[in-house]
Amino acid sequence: MNFVTVASFDNYIEANIVLGKLQNEGIEAFLKDEYTVTIDPILTNAIGGIKLTVMEQDAEEARRLMQVFAAEKRALLECPFCSSHNVEYISNPTRSGNWLSALVSFFVSSYAVSIEKTYHCFNCGRDFEDLKNAPE
Repeated sequence: MNFVTVASFDNYIEANIVLGKLQNEGIEAFLKDEYTVTIDPILTNAIGGIKLTVMEQDAEEARRLMQVFAAEKRALLECPFCSSHNVEYISNPTRSGNWLSALVSFFVSSYAVSIEKTYHCFNCGRDFEDLKNAPE
């Protein structure tokens, strides 16, 4: 019984949502490296994120279902500026305001750059915090 990785995630919430949806469709799946990434998020890129794995014979169906899930999610997201559905929730690194705060931040928290999550429209190129038609 061989398992293959069909997707990789940088946070456990989205990974578990997709895992649950695949399991509801009858596909045996599990998450690899979930605990490592959850406990120490800095290692996410080093280990390749949280990997969603399925049995080899289910990989094609799992990928197809994940495309359906992504299309359903995208249909719910709408840009408040141009009404496009070509929107993603992305990590947006923000730079420190000055050298002193960058140095203090680096020595205190090991980060000189902070990360914030925002919605980004790939049609008009704008970033925004709230969705016009946010799902409840």
